[in-house]
Amino acid sequence: MSAEARLVELGLELPPAPKPAGVYKPVVVVGNLAYVSGHGPLKPDGSLMVGRVGLQVDQQAGYDAARQTGLAILATLRSHLGSLDRVKRVIKTLGMVNCTADFAAHPAVINGFSELMAEVFGPDQGVGARSAVGMGSLPGNISVEVETIVEID
Repeated sequence: MSAEARLVELGLELPPAPKPAGVYKPVVVVGNLAYVSGHGPLKPDGSLMVGRVGLQVDQQAGYDAARQTGLAILATLRSHLGSLDRVKRVIKTLGMVNCTADFAAHPAVINGFSELMAEVFGPDQGVGARSAVGMGSLPGNISVEVETIVEID
């Protein structure tokens, strides 16, 4: 099943593709790789999910923010590529969690993103190499920021 068909089957709603909030491109394509700039948890209404994990929000809220960030990245990829069916596989992901110094479950939070990619692109093509790290802060106090590299047709 294609990625576009999976979105429909899963009943997923993508937010509008976010506009750059600085001097950068949301996606840069080099050969058959698409480098996707850091995205935050943009909701369909244009608002962002905010709060430091371990202080203002809990681990589940962080997971939900990572999943929402994945939806924003899918919106950007669709906008840039014309269709998510052009994505062959996820290559590498960097997930950053806005969290307290003693919070240690960064991978569990970023699973929100990774599990969404596996649902949309499949268990092999949707899972790539990954890093999940904690940050002392993120822009606008967003809970999560994710960047990724995908292989495209």
